[in-house]
Amino acid sequence: MKAESKYPAMLDGALAEARKGLAEGGIPIGAAIFNEGGQLVGSGHNRRVQNGDPSMHGETDAFRNAGRQRSYRNLIMVTTLAPCWYCSGLVRQFGFGTVIVGESRNFQGGIDWLRSLSVRVVDLDSEECVSLLAKYIKENPAIWNEDIGEE
Repeated sequence: MKAESKYPAMLDGALAEARKGLAEGGIPIGAAIFNEGGQLVGSGHNRRVQNGDPSMHGETDAFRNAGRQRSYRNLIMVTTLAPCWYCSGLVRQFGFGTVIVGESRNFQGGIDWLRSLSVRVVDLDSEECVSLLAKYIKENPAIWNEDIGEE
């Protein structure tokens, strides 16, 4: 079975993390890292609010929970939202070859930049990802703007 057929199930793992973050009172963005065979390597969620840590984005949490890897080239970063510039930098720095995005309607982040660097970016345009974050943004605009570095 090709990895592409597993992308929706992989996104389910990131969505579960996003829901955890929301239940904890945080921003509902989740991420998960998988190997080529579709096995989970690490997952996490945005915990900036919960931990008071401005660097604890979903992709960063998943990356930390995945632990040291010899190479990231064949790993798949799955995130419920297009990665911001900070997280796009992490993808670039460590050479992830593929990023699966749940949605990019609420926020475009650095996906065009990643594509320009030959990172394979697949946007699943998940209605659930869109609505989960849109509701949060509407209810918490100040926290959202802080998260994406806007005044």
